[in-house]
Amino acid sequence: MKRRKVLKGLSTLPLFGSLSVQSATAAPLKKKRDVIAELGIRSFINAAGTLTYMSGCIMDDEVVETIENTSRHFCMIDEVQDKVGEKIAKLVHSEAAMVSCGAFSAMTLGLAGILTGLDIKKVEQLPHLEGTGMKSEVICQKSHNERYNHAFLNTGCKVIEVETVEDFRKAVSEKTALLHFLNIETNHGQIKHEEWVALGKELKIPTSIDIAADVPPVSNLWKFNDMGFDLVFISGGKAMRGPQSAGILMGRKDIIAAARLNAPPRGFTIARGHKVNKEEILGMYVALEKFISGDHDKEWKGWESSIAHIQNAVKDITGVTTKVAVPELGNITPTLTISWDDSIVKLTGKELRDKLRYGNPSIEASFAGLPLYHYQAGSDSVDPSLVETLKGENLIRVTAWMLQPGEEKIVAKRIKEELSSAIKSA
Repeated sequence: MKRRKVLKGLSTLPLFGSLSVQSATAAPLKKKRDVIAELGIRSFINAAGTLTYMSGCIMDDEVVETIENTSRHFCMIDEVQDKVGEKIAKLVHSEAAMVSCGAFSAMTLGLAGILTGLDIKKVEQLPHLEGTGMKSEVICQKSHNERYNHAFLNTGCKVIEVETVEDFRKAVSEKTALLHFLNIETNHGQIKHEEWVALGKELKIPTSIDIAADVPPVSNLWKFNDMGFDLVFISGGKAMRGPQSAGILMGRKDIIAAARLNAPPRGFTIARGHKVNKEEILGMYVALEKFISGDHDKEWKGWESSIAHIQNAVKDITGVTTKVAVPELGNITPTLTISWDDSIVKLTGKELRDKLRYGNPSIEASFAGLPLYHYQAGSDSVDPSLVETLKGENLIRVTAWMLQPGEEKIVAKRIKEELSSAIKSA
């Protein structure tokens, strides 16, 4: 009997073992902390685009994984920049490259590199140019002198505006450090890309171009390097879906080396506050790599399909007009404008945007080509008279490139509901 009991006990051991394993594997996973919900921060569906104040973009999954994995290691920042810069330069056809703290930072660093070269004493003197022997002026076309050029002012330089080649030649002096071009304003300036570069080559003055939001097309990543610009500035947290606080400075090897001397981790520079950590540098590299190798035709067709879905949902509503267009320069994606006859649809563009914004789920759209924050109280981003004019316009604009899969259906449903409701209540 004792023997039988022992054997019986032994026969049950595998069963108990399997049960204990099953019990362990079946243990509920720890719920991830949702800090956004915990703090009551509004998250929303982004039908407006890659706007900085809306946190730019949703990073690609592989970029997030890269950031998470590399956060567990210590690395020398300069070595990370060295290795990543070499890889990026090859991808974008430039002599050299570095990851910056956004396109704005790239502008400041690029100009700083031109001003100081590899002279550490000059690096320490910025932004105090007087008596240093450093140059102090940036020339650009009047239409290209927009608010982001403040990045140049941070070095102590001032911006000189010109409109014609004749103006340009009169403006050039021994103080001229850089000739800057803003790609999105190409059509508003008399001097075009090639001529601007040629003038720089003729006078031996570096040329730069701001293409912050100008991919797609992917070819813009190397187009302006191939064209001969000495510096190219671009944002990383837009179409490339890299870290929002990252950008790329690319161009001449000697200028990039000097820009690096003005950049973190060095603590005696005007750009000490432009820190980019190792995770962001490596994440930006992965984002660029994935963006270049992506299926851009498939992505474009997806955007067109999403925009068509939203358009089809609202185009037959009485009094509503829709139009799909693709901007020629900057934010080059299918964009849907929805407008209406306000004698039929009793709604203003601002009222519709507010209903979308404060609805459930929250949706952000843009208005007359400008984002919503331009119309909030206290904004000084645009001319106040323009704000008042646009507030009354009966239209909104939506894009699809920042929508997550399936969100186009939600956007279409909500816009249709609000427009239809405004007719019923008229």
